[in-house]
Amino acid sequence: MAEEAPAPSGDRPIRPSGAAHRGGSRHRSVRVGGVRDHLPRRAAAHRRPPRSTSESRGGARRLVRARRRRRCAVETVAAFAGLLALVGFVNWWSEPIPDTPAESDGLPAVVGRPSLPSPVPTAPAVPGLRPRERSPSPSPSSLTPGTAPAPAASTLTVSRADIPATVDLTDLGRRDWVHWGLGGAGATVRKRDGSAEILDLGGRGERSGWDGNQELFRWRDGTPVESADPTPDGVFTCGAGNGFELAVVADGQPRTATVYLGVWMARGRLDVRLSDGGAGRSLRLEERHTSQSTQVTVRFQAPEGTRLLLTWTVEETFTPHCGNVALQALALR
Repeated sequence: MAEEAPAPSGDRPIRPSGAAHRGGSRHRSVRVGGVRDHLPRRAAAHRRPPRSTSESRGGARRLVRARRRRRCAVETVAAFAGLLALVGFVNWWSEPIPDTPAESDGLPAVVGRPSLPSPVPTAPAVPGLRPRERSPSPSPSSLTPGTAPAPAASTLTVSRADIPATVDLTDLGRRDWVHWGLGGAGATVRKRDGSAEILDLGGRGERSGWDGNQELFRWRDGTPVESADPTPDGVFTCGAGNGFELAVVADGQPRTATVYLGVWMARGRLDVRLSDGGAGRSLRLEERHTSQSTQVTVRFQAPEGTRLLLTWTVEETFTPHCGNVALQALALR
């Protein structure tokens, strides 16, 4: 019978080795009163179980959302701060800059915003001057006051043509017109609401009415006779030196006056001129055996208030029985 191995010295227990120790329960030894007490380690059941995959993903999502919320909050605060800074800058820029810095009570003057230097007035380049040199200013005595533009020069042209069979004074005299002889030697009809720029200045000799002219006249806007069918009426005056004097008032604009004249066994002379001087124009109409009529067109331009003067006179007669000059109408446009 084998002898038992002697027990080790002291009170230390014998620790098993090998697989028997590794396979058994793990214990902790605690020394109490010089004696090591063996306590079992924390049971595996008390350890925290590992998290599942779904719980790990949920935590990651919450973390990402939290980070996004923090970033949005930071960006919002930064944008608001930038907006406040922009508003403050605009208000500062729109403040008026005082003309002169105010200094009072020893306080420094308020410094305004910097601005670009004012441009230096430059004079036109003059040959012979170096850069930055200015041409000498003219003396006050050499300056001439401005003058108003001169009015347009007066113009005057005269032409003659045959009279149409019928003359419409309403169409021809859009500005003014006058007809003589309808109703007697002293009767006249003129354009209603016309410019009244045609004037009858009279003339030498006695006037008589005549209703046998070959040319006819009509109108639709007359006074005191509002309208007339084609009428052959006119007036005439006999004897050398007698005749008619007419005028048209100028208004500074180009105008055209058309006058209708005639002779019977006489030679008549028409003198046309402007009252402000200048060369006039004259033309003659002659008929030794019967009557003849003509249309004279006068184109003119003269300063306002100037008069176009027309004098129609018997220059010579070819019969002792009242050789004469006749007048039917005058139209202005």
